[in-house]
Amino acid sequence: MKELSLNILDITKNSTAAGASEILISLVTDEKGILTVTISDDGCGMDEETLKRVSDPFYTTRTTRKVGMGIPLLRLAAEQTGGEVRIESSKDEIAHGTKVTATFDTTHIDFCPVGDIISSICVLISGNPDTDFVFLDETPERRVTLDTKELRAVLGEVSLAEYEVIMWIKEYLKGQYNQE
Repeated sequence: MKELSLNILDITKNSTAAGASEILISLVTDEKGILTVTISDDGCGMDEETLKRVSDPFYTTRTTRKVGMGIPLLRLAAEQTGGEVRIESSKDEIAHGTKVTATFDTTHIDFCPVGDIISSICVLISGNPDTDFVFLDETPERRVTLDTKELRAVLGEVSLAEYEVIMWIKEYLKGQYNQE
């Protein structure tokens, strides 16, 4: 994938397929230019066998195709910059879920751009309006956040998938990025 936002979209779709009710998407860039992307969820989690195989491009739990490229492509993008991908997962009845952490050196020549993260977040919310998303994009210069639980508290029964709500979310995020 040519943009990290597409990797994030793909990995997060796995979280929604795993039945997650809350998903954290965080992009934190430190003062040295190291970007840490974390996607964590409270979905059903993976057993140890699945966790071992999830990086294999010829392994997938999907029935519609025989390959699963999300994690392998994320790993390739990270490793090309000297970074890495770590995956933790638990099927424990109390503490279940999965956490994918990828690090990238943004100063490396092979670092691919983050891309249109706002659109990816909007697609995730509109396609999964009953899932709570917490989004954070933080650098030494700025902090962009969105928590759909806060939106629900204000909107009441109005669905997050409503066109006007998604357009508001898009403008809200754009406004935070434009304050740089």
